Amino acid sequence: MTEAPIGMFDSGVGGLSIYRETRQVLPGHDVIYVADQGYGMYGERSLAEVSKRSETVTRFLIDHGATTIVVACNSASAAALHHLRTQFPEVTFVGMEPAIKLAAGLSRNGKIGVLATDATFQGELFASVVDRHAADHEVITKPCPGLAAAIEAGDPATDNLIERYVGDVVGRGADVVVLACTHYSLVKDRIAAAAGTATVVDPAPAVARQVMRVVDSPHGSSQGSAAFHTTADPYRFSGQLRQLLGVVATPGSVEL
Repeated sequence: MTEAPIGMFDSGVGGLSIYRETRQVLPGHDVIYVADQGYGMYGERSLAEVSKRSETVTRFLIDHGATTIVVACNSASAAALHHLRTQFPEVTFVGMEPAIKLAAGLSRNGKIGVLATDATFQGELFASVVDRHAADHEVITKPCPGLAAAIEAGDPATDNLIERYVGDVVGRGADVVVLACTHYSLVKDRIAAAAGTATVVDPAPAVARQVMRVVDSPHGSSQGSAAFHTTADPYRFSGQLRQLLGVVATPGSVEL
């Protein structure tokens, strides 16, 4: 590769929603994606654990040439983004920030629902975003235990969880629903169906545009490559890539 690839990571397939949107705006740039599936869902671990793990995966991406790294996971962004920027000042990081500002502009009744993992709500980042952009709104937070894992596994229970969690925030008056977990973006159509007349806000396109703004060479090569890695079963991940993105690839298996 003649230019530094874009590094991207998540605990699983959720970050593929960011990869998909990034490919739309940067089709010619090389990307290295790590699905840390062997470690488990970041949203179900402590902030300290996720921060340590994010540093480990970041070092792998840097060793493979990445100078721009997308933390394509809300939980990892909440737990580790500030630490990563301090630890690796030579790297440009793009993280996930709940789209509260956009939601506040769209809400008609001043009530915003946010779907996320416990880890995302525990981080200082979420409170800061709410304070800056929605201090005059009612923000209805809804932790969604098990939803990201169900999406990751293709579990039929996914629809029941969506109905329960979305129904709760809409039932409490939210007219805008923010997807604050990249896994949820993969089922945004199903979430929108459950939300009825409420507007669903998916941050993935905005994150991809931010990646485009910060890369050194926005055009890249004429045909960008993609290297996928997993810390679990590469055959399973290969099937997920076909199912979710229509991408035929042979992921690498890495131990981190």
